[in-house]
Amino acid sequence: MVDYDEDITKYATGLDKAKIRNVYNHISVFLAKENKRFQISKISKNARNREYIGVVDWLSSAGIINPCYCLADVELPLKGNYNPQLYKLYFKDTGLLIASLDEEAQEDLRANKNFGTYKGAIYENIVGDMLAKQGYNLYYYKQENPAIEMNFFVRDSESLIPIEVKANDGATMSLRKLIENDKFTDIKYGIKFGYKNIGFNGQFYTFPYFMAFLLKRFLKERANRNDSI
Repeated sequence: MVDYDEDITKYATGLDKAKIRNVYNHISVFLAKENKRFQISKISKNARNREYIGVVDWLSSAGIINPCYCLADVELPLKGNYNPQLYKLYFKDTGLLIASLDEEAQEDLRANKNFGTYKGAIYENIVGDMLAKQGYNLYYYKQENPAIEMNFFVRDSESLIPIEVKANDGATMSLRKLIENDKFTDIKYGIKFGYKNIGFNGQFYTFPYFMAFLLKRFLKERANRNDSI
């Protein structure tokens, strides 16, 4: 973490280095919260989005973060269908997320203790980075009424695919709502990463976390199988 902080000071040009470091140092703070959305207004007194224009882009271009933007509507296309003011920030290296915590929290995680606060964030960060490394841009969705929240979205040749990341074997209500609701016509099926074996229940596929890096290959092979039928 110290090396990255020094690199920001050394290489950031044309931008306020203090603002870049302020965003960088608050990423794990927001990932610990329930909705994980990064909020500029809460990182310092009187902070405004317009004062931080270019900071997220700089951190992304520097290979430090993976921004994940909130979809405006659950429909295709993905690009252009998101709110640039609503986003989560994940680290490109999950080790940076661990390193950003205090020493006691790091020791707890290594000993598999007090895992609750960051458990969801860690698994989301891991899966998000695997998606980004396959060339996917990251998008999520959150709706208050009725409550629907989905970690990520990708697409294949014909449909929009919601991706749920579960830190435990919990309910999949949002995933089912997205698949079953006739309103979301671009969604044909979904994917769930968690403590699961490989499977398909007619609505969504389940995979263990470590297979997320194979998602693009799986979707391509699935499309080829469907084309040959």
